[in-house]
Amino acid sequence: MSGTALANPPTHKTTISLVTGASRGLGRNTALSIARAGGDVIVTFHSNADEAQAVVTEIAALGRKAIALQLDTGAATTFAGFSERLRAALESTWQRGSIDHLVNNAGHGDCATFTDTTEAQFDRLVNVHFKGVFFLTQTLLPLIADGGRIVNLSTGLTRLSLPGYAAYAAAKGAVEVLTRYLAKELGARGIAVNTVAPGAIETDFGGGAVRDNPALNQQLAQATALGRVGVPDDIGPMVASLLAPSNRWVTAQRIEVSGGQAL
Repeated sequence: MSGTALANPPTHKTTISLVTGASRGLGRNTALSIARAGGDVIVTFHSNADEAQAVVTEIAALGRKAIALQLDTGAATTFAGFSERLRAALESTWQRGSIDHLVNNAGHGDCATFTDTTEAQFDRLVNVHFKGVFFLTQTLLPLIADGGRIVNLSTGLTRLSLPGYAAYAAAKGAVEVLTRYLAKELGARGIAVNTVAPGAIETDFGGGAVRDNPALNQQLAQATALGRVGVPDDIGPMVASLLAPSNRWVTAQRIEVSGGQAL
């Protein structure tokens, strides 16, 4: 099979995207953006099944199929079992054995200065943001169709430094390096792998600091070229666009979506 053929996107009509941590925030927005673009979605959630089901209902109202599956992205020992549940769900819902897209979005914020960061905080951040991404992608790789896409979520904090996020940003930096290696190693299967790095966004991330602290919101807006902080609608559609056939030649890239923060 030629390299050109492998670089083409899947030929089946409907794509299926798995978005981790899609019950709220950027993951929810990404899942809905994919559905609006005509794709079906598998929503994963950690603990809030009701919120995840609400996203599934919203996607169904858009005329697309969706299901919700529980997943703890910080517990790599559960990934094999999740893979089996995913395989069964694909067969029963879509009569297929593969997904087209994996969006590694799930995550959490844990703010502490370098000197105050505990080993428990560090382990949780690394387990969710790096180890989880590494081994979940590895586990699901047999279920990702040739010509598919992987998008890993990072952060603008890998480019600029904000005290309190050393461990979080370091884990995300590892994901950015991993993205380039995955793009290289999976290129033979035509799988494109990219990183999306949001800037400051109004969500409940980090306790909702950017959204709920007017002084911080204004400070960040003043440091952004477009004059405001971001909202989920600035991120989800951009991630969805990376999954579109028109972006088949983009791989191994770190794409910052920050409105021009701290230029």
